[in-house]
Amino acid sequence: MLNVAFRIVGNFADAEDVLQESFSDAFSKLKDFRQETTFGLWLKQIVVNRSINLLRKRKVEWIEFESSEFEHIPDEVIDNDDDLQYQVKLIKAAMTKLPEGYRVVLSLYLFEGYDHEEIGQILNIAENTSRTQFLRAKRKLQALLINKQ
Repeated sequence: MLNVAFRIVGNFADAEDVLQESFSDAFSKLKDFRQETTFGLWLKQIVVNRSINLLRKRKVEWIEFESSEFEHIPDEVIDNDDDLQYQVKLIKAAMTKLPEGYRVVLSLYLFEGYDHEEIGQILNIAENTSRTQFLRAKRKLQALLINKQ
């Protein structure tokens, strides 16, 4: 859960605060848990919502773009586990350099498994804005990674 919060808020200290508040919320609302999903999924939703609320307090600016034509970035096949770990480390480092809006949408889509409609609802943005932020985040991340090499 700490990783979930960290990927969204981008700061370890803030992620710890979010996690603390999330556990407090979960404990106080335990009677509301309906067991329609797993407890972990319910808690994860609280963590995501708390993280998004923190970002709203920071007043993240979401940028809406009209053009959504982007080139396809081909997947790279990696055979060596050491190379994979190195590349994961590079990607994580580059993600910390992304603007908050990009990082949040990228994290929610890739790591947390939300679709663009759900991301739009969570962040109070249009579904198309989520898609655009995601595509722009991928492009910016790719540029950051190319500059590292």
